[in-house]
Amino acid sequence: MPRTRFAPDRGLVTRMVTTMFLIGLLYVVFVGVLIALFGRSWPIVVVVAGGLFVAQFWFSDRIAAFGMGAHEVTPEQAPELHGAVDRLCALADMPKPRVAVADSDVPNAFATGRNQRNALVCATTGLLRRLEPDELEGVLAHELSHVAHRDVAVMTIASFLGVLAGVMTRVALWGGIGRSRDSTTGLVMVLVPLVSAVVYVISFLLTRLLSRYRELSADRTGALLTGRPSALASALTKVTGQMARIPTRDLRRAEPYNAFWFAPALSPGTSLANLLSSHPTLEQRLEQLGRISAQLGRG
Repeated sequence: MPRTRFAPDRGLVTRMVTTMFLIGLLYVVFVGVLIALFGRSWPIVVVVAGGLFVAQFWFSDRIAAFGMGAHEVTPEQAPELHGAVDRLCALADMPKPRVAVADSDVPNAFATGRNQRNALVCATTGLLRRLEPDELEGVLAHELSHVAHRDVAVMTIASFLGVLAGVMTRVALWGGIGRSRDSTTGLVMVLVPLVSAVVYVISFLLTRLLSRYRELSADRTGALLTGRPSALASALTKVTGQMARIPTRDLRRAEPYNAFWFAPALSPGTSLANLLSSHPTLEQRLEQLGRISAQLGRG
């Protein structure tokens, strides 16, 4: 990974490696179970699994940008946004990512891309309207931290494996059932969805644990880079406070991508929000930023 001036986070690296190892192991076991159950259909399972994984890895930034309605903008179209990204990239000594805007009133931002060279940073029109320049820089520093630490690529891959398990289950069932109508078909139709559900639940929990830590890490390193943790805290308070005023339909449209947003978009009535959220609570994030502010003050 190219060096930047973002503070390194060994805890994040350890968690990313551990998460990818466990999910990769889980995925290998899952593929092995499908091959064992469907015998002669194993080439279909392997080809589909490999093809989808490679496609997700290489095109994850385009898939995420399209799903969240982002479109790239030039410096002439978004001078304030480009100016903030330029300053932060110069400060962090890192390549400038592509800059995009999403036409959404949900005040949020995200970063995607498998490395620094093809990264994309996006802010919504709702965020640009609501934040002051120093607050916007705090949010963008947070997002650029994800790019510098490459945790956005890890999250993309880890999140996709759970989805891929469901796709492979349908392909394997189709191939297996089309091949055989013997007495084992009923057992297969029971076992495969059960195994798939277990794989999805475990991968979901692992990615949620990593996601919460990586958000705290991005808050911390972004605040240290800019030296203004209070600006990021102010942006967090504004963004989360404005979520309750956003139409429910807009929040629900944004919810599937919560793991990538700066702050989660939760529609009213969401249950178990704290347990299953991809982000730490606002209180945890503000408390950490308060500690950083005190440390910088003493320095």
